[in-house]
Amino acid sequence: MNRRRRKKLSRRLVLAAMIGDSARVAALLRAGAPAETTDAEGTTPLYAASVHGAAEAVGRLLAAGASPDTESGHGAEGTPLCGAACWGHTEAVRELLAHGADPDLREDHGTGRSPLDWAAAGPHPETTALLLAAGARPS
Repeated sequence: MNRRRRKKLSRRLVLAAMIGDSARVAALLRAGAPAETTDAEGTTPLYAASVHGAAEAVGRLLAAGASPDTESGHGAEGTPLCGAACWGHTEAVRELLAHGADPDLREDHGTGRSPLDWAAAGPHPETTALLLAAGARPS
């Protein structure tokens, strides 16, 4: 696949993930969009789906090979699990944990908040409970 087509597919995949259009996510993956990619701003499709609570799109991206722990953005975003936990998106959190997301992985290359920090600050008690059950350790 040439570079121009890859960039176009990546941009479209991030947008489809962001709005939770799981059918479009699936179509773009079938068309060759890589699940582990970024748009021009460094946003990964998995982070975009996670932060917006699009659990079905999260599941499709993970099944297609997206890494559950890849940090998104150029310092302004974070990990998919932190993004989902921050907003209390329990179904997205469940999908990420089921696919091996590290419940203790801190964003900002290990120097920022953990998913549990975000969920507790929300406050999102159901998300906090999910993370604790998955082995997250309080700071």
